[in-house]
Amino acid sequence: MPGLSDDGYQLCQVRNQNKLTPLLLKITMKFPCQVSLFIGMLSLLNACGSSQETVTVSGLNPLDFETEVDGKKTGLYTLTNQNGMEVCVTNFGGRIVSMMVPDRDGRMIDVVLGFDSIASYLPENNLTDFGASIGRYANRIANGRMIINGDTIRLPQNNFGHCLHGGSLGWQYRVYDVKESTDSTLVLEMDSPDGDNGFPGNVKAVVRFVLKPDNALDIAYTAVTDRPTVINLTNHSYFNLNGDPEQPVNNHRLYLNAANYTPVDSTFMTTGEIASVSGTPMDFTKPRLIGDSIDIFTFEQLKNGNGYDHNWVLDNGGDDKICVARVYAPSTGINLEVYTDEPGLQVYSGNFLDGSLKGKKGKTYVKRAGLCLETQHYPDSPNKPQWPSVVLEPGKTYTSHCVYKFGTGE
Repeated sequence: MPGLSDDGYQLCQVRNQNKLTPLLLKITMKFPCQVSLFIGMLSLLNACGSSQETVTVSGLNPLDFETEVDGKKTGLYTLTNQNGMEVCVTNFGGRIVSMMVPDRDGRMIDVVLGFDSIASYLPENNLTDFGASIGRYANRIANGRMIINGDTIRLPQNNFGHCLHGGSLGWQYRVYDVKESTDSTLVLEMDSPDGDNGFPGNVKAVVRFVLKPDNALDIAYTAVTDRPTVINLTNHSYFNLNGDPEQPVNNHRLYLNAANYTPVDSTFMTTGEIASVSGTPMDFTKPRLIGDSIDIFTFEQLKNGNGYDHNWVLDNGGDDKICVARVYAPSTGINLEVYTDEPGLQVYSGNFLDGSLKGKKGKTYVKRAGLCLETQHYPDSPNKPQWPSVVLEPGKTYTSHCVYKFGTGE
């Protein structure tokens, strides 16, 4: 019966196996001696169909994201639009796991780094920020110390003596509560208690993801507190518009709507200066390849950052209708535009990825396999009063808005 075996394989490719069950029953009546064979085929068919129904376009199985962390359940949530774009998010850390967008030929390409299962995101297995909704404070606070209303606040020192991304166990390693989940919208909530990683105030924060018909992922943040505190939220996705993390982002063309940036010292801490990009490798006011000057370590800032890991001072005046960054990959024709009402944008070129991590589909994450575009207030703003304030007072609402919009063509 070799032909029937081939048919059984083909039947596994069909999504609605229930329609085929009567057909198989008729065949078993005609060939009663082969009943056991057909029963096996039907079981295989059911298994294939069931698995296929649960797998996302990006190849993720939601069952692989179901576990319990600190008494809270984790899962995978899928957003789609009429263009076939798909964004998968887990409520563990509010992380974007995959993002499928069409390339110049209409093929769907996954353009963010991440893992195939929740286990790889857990801190006991990997300390990464892939795709995370970062809080309470994105980026660094110098020496893990700040003063609010005369009170000295001590924070974890988890990066060169500074507090990075809210501390060693920031919100990227917590489970967000799911408040709304539809085909196009996911609303996550974080309740952060007073003293969480040293930060004062009970804070309730909300992250709202909306996938728009124009292939834009709209991310809106809000937060309230019952004590004066600091808030600076962002998304930490690593983008690779090649669709292949084994091809570094050096071949991406980058534009930044920013004539200035905030220099850093050898510990990645902002010095307090705002410097012009003119005549330096930091100038992306005209689009150019990221790899053009990324390794010119005779320029102190690139040496200090081991490449690009800096905050640019945006020139859009807080208008989130004005593009602040644009990235284009000639290999796929995909472009990404960033819009925000934040004053700064951290551009990190994946300098510390070293090939030791394997992500989705077993792909190795080589050096500079991803580009982070983190909308934010400037690093260490709590200790630099000359910069826009990050203090949130009781009775006030923190808001922040970021849009990642995808298209094709230069």
